[in-house]
Order: sequence, then C-alpha cells, then structure tokens
Amino acid sequence: MAKIDYIKTSKVREDGKAELIVRFYVSKTFRPQFKSGLFLNPDRLINLDEGKTERCRRYEIDVPKLGKLNFAEVKELTEVRKKFSLFLARLQAICDTTAEKHADELTSDWIETSLRLINKANTNTEEINYQTICALMEQERKEAIEEEAKANKVSFFDLLTDFRNNSKKKVNGKREGDKSDVWKKNFDVLIRALRRYEMFVQLSDKQRKDFILDIDTINNETLEDIESFLRNEHTLLGEYPKIFQKIPASTDTKRRSPKPQPRGNNTICALFNKLKAFFNWLNEKKITSNNPFVGYEGVVSEKYGTPYYITLEERNQIADFDLSAHPQLAIQRDIFIFQCCIGCRVSDLMRLKESNIIDGAVEYIPTKTKKEKQKTVSVPLNDRATEILNRYKGKGMEKILPFISAQKYNDAIKEIFTACGITRNVTVTDSVTGEEIQRPINEVASSHMARRCFVGNLYQKVQDPNLIASMSGHAEGSKAFARYRAISKETKEKTVSLIN
Repeated sequence: MAKIDYIKTSKVREDGKAELIVRFYVSKTFRPQFKSGLFLNPDRLINLDEGKTERCRRYEIDVPKLGKLNFAEVKELTEVRKKFSLFLARLQAICDTTAEKHADELTSDWIETSLRLINKANTNTEEINYQTICALMEQERKEAIEEEAKANKVSFFDLLTDFRNNSKKKVNGKREGDKSDVWKKNFDVLIRALRRYEMFVQLSDKQRKDFILDIDTINNETLEDIESFLRNEHTLLGEYPKIFQKIPASTDTKRRSPKPQPRGNNTICALFNKLKAFFNWLNEKKITSNNPFVGYEGVVSEKYGTPYYITLEERNQIADFDLSAHPQLAIQRDIFIFQCCIGCRVSDLMRLKESNIIDGAVEYIPTKTKKEKQKTVSVPLNDRATEILNRYKGKGMEKILPFISAQKYNDAIKEIFTACGITRNVTVTDSVTGEEIQRPINEVASSHMARRCFVGNLYQKVQDPNLIASMSGHAEGSKAFARYRAISKETKEKTVSLIN
C-alpha cells in the first residue's frame, strides 16, 4: 500500500506563498513526487513529527480563528486544506488500485494522467479503480481522435465549392464533361444564399450563435428551415442589413447590389436540386453517408405553364412592319427576326461572326453545353435570315449583326412588339405565387421569345423533337425542350384521326 513519504513546500513566491508538494512511497525503487498546484503561507503547514524540518510525514494545515486572519484569508486557507486532502486521497487510491494487479503500468506519467482525468470527471474517491481509470483514458483518446478529425475536416462551403468547380455532367449514367459556366454562375447563387442562411441563424438565435452547416448533421429539419429562409429572405433586409452587406444577393460589381426579391417555387426548387446533386456527389465520393433529402417532403419539382410564343404570321407581321421612323428599333427588330429563324440562345447569338456562316448555314458550339460535349449546332439559313444578313454585310463589323447589350435588346423587343401591334394576352405563371395570370405578350416578350418561336413553330411542322433539338442546341432528350413547345389542337386532331 502506498503511503506518504513526506510533504514539503516549494520556494516561497513574492506573495509569500509556496506550493504544497508530496512524495509517495510506493516501493523501494519507486517514490514519485507530485506538485499539488495549491499554495499557502509555509508557516501554516505544521510539522507534527519531532524535529524542526520543512519535510514532514505527519502534517496539519493550520487554519486560525477569525481575528488572527480576516474572513477571506480564513476561507482561502480552509479551501486549500480541503483540496489538498482530496488531492492526497485520490493519489493514494490511484497508486493502490493500480499497484494491486498492474504494478508494471504504475509510472509517474500514469499517475499524473489518471489524477488529471479523475479531477476533470470529479470522480468520487471510493469509485476510483483501475477499470475506471482505463475508461477515462479511452474516452479521452476517442475525444482526441474526434477533435483531430474535426480540425482536419473540410468545411461545408469548401466541399460545396469543390463540387461547383469539379463536378461532371451525367451523360448516359456516366460523369462526362465539365459543367457549363452558366451552371456554375447559378450555383454561386446557392452558395451565397446558404452563407446568408448560416449567418442568419447565428444572428437570430442566441443559442445557436456558433451554428455552422455540416454535411454530416444537415437533416430534413435543416432543409425545411433553409426552404423557409429562401421563401422569406426578402423580408429580412430591414432587420439584418449586415447580412446582405457582407454577402450580397448579386456579385455584379457594375451596378448596385439589388435588394433580395421574393422567390417562387421554381426558383427554390432549382436551388434545392443543386443542393441535392451536391449530396448525391458526396455520397458517391463516400465523403459522407448522410443524405438529408431522403424522406424530405418539401419542394419537389418545378412547375411550368403552357409555353407561349408568337406564330409565324405574327413573326412576319413584325418583320414587315414599317419602322423607318425608328431606325435603331428597326435594327433590333432585324436581329430579333434573325434569332427567330435560327433559334439560338442570346448568349450564342451575340458571339456570331462571319466565320460562323458556313455553306449557307450558321454553325456554332452552344456556350451552355460546350464544356459538357463539343457538339456543333448547324442551322440552315432560310431566305428571310439570309436577307437580313445581306442587309448588314460589308459594313466593317466584327460580328454578323450590330448587337447591343442583352438587357437593352430585351427592352427593345418589348417596344417592337408594342409598335407592331402584337399585344394579345397570354397566360403566364407568376414566378412567385405560381398562379396563372394573363399578361399582354408585348410586356413579357424577350430574346427567349425568339427561341420559343423557332422551336414551337418548327414542332407544328415536324413532330421530331430530336431533329429540332439538334438545331436549337438542346441536349438530346432534354427535359427543358418540352418547355419551348406546345402541341396544337390541329396536331392533336390529326393524330387522333389516325385511329378512326
């Protein structure tokens, strides 16, 4: 059984106090010494053994009555005596319970580590045994591993950015080709929105001021909270302006960052689809086994109304309308009609040069999909498109037509429709409420109307989506393709007549 060999005090500090130090006798060859971390005036450590020495086997910490010392000094000395007694009792228990069957493990390090863990856990002296000590050491080892893993763990937003930069498009079940720049730009919208959500939680909930998004802990409830935030974010600007100052809704540095606008179901669904793709990627890479979308019953799918577009008669009415009084508008009208004839996206339209005209056709690689697959789109030029090109040929332009900015082009299209009398009502889906409403077509017209005009009218003539998609730049089997066309009543009647 271990016993106290002696107790002494260290060198006295400037405040007149010294540390209590104890040496235990465990065996003839093992007499470890331990510092208690407790300090007192050396005069208060009374040697009960005969002989006036600093070292003593039997001791007493003298606590005088009030009067000789003030209340604070008496209280402090009483606390030191209580803690030193517990310190000795725990050391004794550690030495005895270990030496009993595990003497070979009994080292100074073992004792000091055991004492530290017992103090941390505040284990009762009578509960100290070898098994308890081993359990505390194993718990600390696991905690250290978890802390190390946590320190080395890649953050949620680092992984999100990695996915954004390196994910591949799935083609025929395989990951092939980089995502387009447009997709990446749209994905950045999700990243900024989630950063604002994280900051919002930290600011709005004092109990979660250290909240961070974690791929392993995001669950159905988190997704519901994110969805609610996305639907209501536009109402938070006044209460939390710092969020939008730090993480703006837009990164366009050419103009002031716009206020956050209400989001509709389709917008939120598109953001969630990107987040879902991110978790599918994490699962595929075995970075996490967590997938919060399993069993999630929130936003499910995007909803679109019946596609609308101008007829060929309306297109021709615009093309032949006299805009001589508005020469600049007439130029943009020609560009719009040309786009109606080739059906490309406005981003591709404005890149076209003389070199893109090959053997009576316009050829280009769509910017939206060029990183996924190097597929050249070729659209033969009809008489109207050729006439427009010839009208501007040889005027020393780098591009095939005198393009302006996309936004000014869209504004001009609305003016053109109004001037040409194309103002019929169309049914559109409100982007926020999802409800169908009626709007004059000249108010909703844009460059995309030209693309829908091309696809929709061609489909009325030739019901071959793959043939049309090969000229519109859609991927084969694209779900988006269906949003550019509507099946007319005449086509349905013609089809049904086949089974008369």
